Amino acid sequence: MLDSGKFQSSYMSSGHFNSSSAYRPEAGDLLARSSLYREFLAEREEILRHKWCESEKAGHDVGFDDALVSWVVHHRARWRNGRQQALSNSLV
Repeated sequence: MLDSGKFQSSYMSSGHFNSSSAYRPEAGDLLARSSLYREFLAEREEILRHKWCESEKAGHDVGFDDALVSWVVHHRARWRNGRQQALSNSLV
């Protein structure tokens, strides 16, 4: 069985990955301008907010996966409709 922690640690320390070579300004600029990426970030922020609220209610960390499923089932459709409506109103 592969120990993912050891693999990740050895892979990162082997020089295959380091933070200075991983960042390419042109890629970052493209992401910053991408509407799909901005929507992803906004949705992720809402999921994290939901995770915090649910964790506070439960009295312990509910975890990202459970918060994600809960948010998608209970809130995503309404949130997306609201965002789309706000976007269409701002374009008029």
